[in-house]
Amino acid sequence: MGTINSKQIRNLVIAGHGGSGKTILAESILYCTGTTTRFGRIEEGTTVSDYSKDEIARQISINSSVLCLNVNNHKLNIIDTPGYTDFTGSVKSAMRVMDTALIVVNSVEGVEVGTEITVGYAKEYGIETVFVVNKIDYENSKFDNTISQLKEYYGNHVAVVQFPVNEGLNFDSIVDVIKMKMLKFSRDTKSEYTEEDIPDDLKDKAQQLHQELVEIVAEEDEELMNKFFEAGGSLSEEDLVHGLSKGIKEKLIFPVICTSAIHNIGTSTLIDFVINYCPNPLDSAIFSGTKTGNGELVEIKPTTTGEPILFVFKTLSEPHVGEMSFFRVLSGSATAGMDLQNQNRNKIERLTQIFQMNGKNRKELTEIVTGDIGAVVKLKDTHVNNTLTGRSFNVSVDEIVFPDPLVSSALTPKAKGDEDKIAAGLSHLHEEDPTFLFTYNPELGQTIISGQGELHLTVIINRLKEKYGVDVNVVEPKIPYRETIKGKIESVEYKHKKQSGGHGQYGHVFLRLEPMKRGQGFEFIDEIVGGVIPGKFIPAVEKGVREAMVKGPLASYPVVDVKVACHYGSYHDVDSSEMAFKIAGAQAFKKGFLEAKPILLEPIYEIQVTVPEEFMGDVMGDISSRRGKISGMDSNGKLQVIKATVPLADLHNYATKLRSITQGRGIFKRKFSHYEEVPKEVETKIIAEAQKEKEAAAA
Repeated sequence: MGTINSKQIRNLVIAGHGGSGKTILAESILYCTGTTTRFGRIEEGTTVSDYSKDEIARQISINSSVLCLNVNNHKLNIIDTPGYTDFTGSVKSAMRVMDTALIVVNSVEGVEVGTEITVGYAKEYGIETVFVVNKIDYENSKFDNTISQLKEYYGNHVAVVQFPVNEGLNFDSIVDVIKMKMLKFSRDTKSEYTEEDIPDDLKDKAQQLHQELVEIVAEEDEELMNKFFEAGGSLSEEDLVHGLSKGIKEKLIFPVICTSAIHNIGTSTLIDFVINYCPNPLDSAIFSGTKTGNGELVEIKPTTTGEPILFVFKTLSEPHVGEMSFFRVLSGSATAGMDLQNQNRNKIERLTQIFQMNGKNRKELTEIVTGDIGAVVKLKDTHVNNTLTGRSFNVSVDEIVFPDPLVSSALTPKAKGDEDKIAAGLSHLHEEDPTFLFTYNPELGQTIISGQGELHLTVIINRLKEKYGVDVNVVEPKIPYRETIKGKIESVEYKHKKQSGGHGQYGHVFLRLEPMKRGQGFEFIDEIVGGVIPGKFIPAVEKGVREAMVKGPLASYPVVDVKVACHYGSYHDVDSSEMAFKIAGAQAFKKGFLEAKPILLEPIYEIQVTVPEEFMGDVMGDISSRRGKISGMDSNGKLQVIKATVPLADLHNYATKLRSITQGRGIFKRKFSHYEEVPKEVETKIIAEAQKEKEAAAA
């Protein structure tokens, strides 16, 4: 194929719930178009998109994979995305840069949680949605039930354009309700089929679905609606095709295609449908951004002759290649050797080599045009969410907003001196996967890694070892408890007096301690009158109190929400010093704190759990067992949304437990809510453990 034209490009993201057959659909598309000569198998580790060691070992997609093919004078860019919710960040970044979402739905299971998530991302980024009902060759396939569910969730503009014949183990044919023909496939060939008349026993169903499709199309276009009524409730095939294409591009119609990807049934007709009905990059949703410097909102229209604008949506570190940045050309074109401005980092980057990717295979390009997807290596300082432009066009594309982390673990090096290697490795892994976060928490003395689930973090740790040669221990992260008081102490005294030759030390203070409202922090009040403590020593008293609050007297956790007043004391003309008053302030605070009904506070998180209705009881029971409190429930079709508050200490491994009790169909979100008093029986254990740690450290 010669130089590609933007109008000939179709950008597709394949997404959906885990196990719906996304990777095999991608494999079928490559095979049926002659892009590959062998149909890869997940169990053999031979698929084009799942090529990394961890994907082959686990037999699931972990990374998004960019694929491309040429067919019928068109170029199809495809991103195959993971279905496991631990890797949902890859799905979101792919949705950001593609024009059409092929949402794969398992015909046995129907609409699942992953279906909801991916459709939500497609809506968020304003891209077209095509439902691909797959696995119709399975014995328990329920195509009609799946269609009913899709309509229940997404409205009556879910439009069936195909339905299966001989559903189940003998599935081999599809009725096309646009052409009103039956397409009979030869199993396991390159999706070859013959057109036949619709059998008599299926004509009524075909006519009913055809009429429904005509009505859906006519509803969305005033001109077609007039033609519909003039023709007595029908449209010509030409008008139907035009109206359907227009409705899909305007995101008003959600067509449904049916396939058995594993047997290549329906794959070729899916490709034809995408080429004929789905938008090219010049017709797709317009990207938005801001002008660099003043933040003015701008629309980035896809123009083939405009300034080059590239948006980086993925980075990957490949052996023997280095860091590879994947991008979409939003406007203009780019050529190898071109210098572009990184608008986010104010750096000039040179595109030394541009590649077209097909899994791990790459082909060098001299030029890449508007709407195309490419990759470039060895950029100096460019990362995910960065915009590269010509020097005269200063605009930054709106960034992908990645989901917040759901689980955390703590790391310690197995070998001394590996701290720097660990930090460098984690930094590179974060660049590849922005949903993976890490930080060193000085309060807890731990390196905390956070992600979307236990499997997500397991994969990260494996990559840390394989790519960067670092072994680590993984432990449960400590909980950032807080200490405070419930009672008020009117006066607590401490006199620091020491004489050991030369100048002595003398500091004498009286403090009042009282609790503040939750979240108000700390307040220090100087109530000294008559100069009983010189003003120059008061800041030292406050400093002593603040330092004592860093590790509280109860269990060495930070103290919060306390008001301290220094109201009386005394000093010595010679022996008083700032140090003496700092020590006196700290000791008086510790003494008074333990007399003022001290308590521990724990972080409480709000969680929102989305599960199928049949798992409601088990999920709510599990939340209660974690000291959780249910705060509300909503329904979303057949899914239930449970809202609750749960102590962070009881959320460890919750993602794994939720998947276990919901057969992988439950998901949750969490965010910090507030601090709350720890129950006494729990508090006693925490204080005892803190005391043991303190004794062990002192030994």
